[in-house]
Amino acid sequence: MTTGTDVPKIRLEGVTRTFDGVRALDGIDLSLAPRQSLVLIGGSGSGKSLLLKCILGLVEPDSGIIEVDGEDTVGMPEGRRMGWMKRFGVLFQRQGLFDSLTVWENVAFRLLHEHGVPRAATREKAIEKLGQVGLVPDTADLYPSELSGGMQKRAGLARAIATDPEILFLDEPTSGLDPIMSNIISELIVERVDELGATVISVVSDLAVVRNIADHVTMLHEGRVVWHGPIEDLDNTDNPYVRQFVTQSIDGPIRMPALAG
Repeated sequence: MTTGTDVPKIRLEGVTRTFDGVRALDGIDLSLAPRQSLVLIGGSGSGKSLLLKCILGLVEPDSGIIEVDGEDTVGMPEGRRMGWMKRFGVLFQRQGLFDSLTVWENVAFRLLHEHGVPRAATREKAIEKLGQVGLVPDTADLYPSELSGGMQKRAGLARAIATDPEILFLDEPTSGLDPIMSNIISELIVERVDELGATVISVVSDLAVVRNIADHVTMLHEGRVVWHGPIEDLDNTDNPYVRQFVTQSIDGPIRMPALAG
């Protein structure tokens, strides 16, 4: 367990995960301070979403240390993990909305089932959070199947922030959104950090969004950290992986898989 006054909010040391003999995560070291907004970048299959799942305990690493507020969470008993998870808000890449529940019931799912808040007050809270992501009150009583893909994304984000969590994990929070809504969501993420003191890890492909929300950036390639630094250095580093990613060049160390003819 990490001790001292400057305990990282999240710390990873030597985190490794192998699937079918391939190291999807290869000795990941990472440290995230409280109130920091970290963005993970990298190509498809580089391990970004898997890393979030390992921190959440949805996937068990083969080896390594994962600490939250100095407490090692690898192998945490399931009963204790359920309570521990309440401090997190999560937006998965495919939203994970429940088709059989209305939008407001999806947003307020944790409040309804864990916090004992009266149903009417819970609905009001859900509508408030929907408004923060640009969805009108009438959206509340619709079902996910009645929403566009972009609206589903925003509903998923509203659910992630519904309990004002201290840690937010956002997997592609702005994908499929128009530039104006992407800016609104980016501002909302920054507000979570500034006003609520939340710590945020986001997986983002849009470099404009990266620049808007990140304090620090970590780039993964083939399950390894190939660069980490403050956002100010993203456009100035001579790291070949970052340069190729930022310039979107086909030339560089990142190779696209061959397509079958």
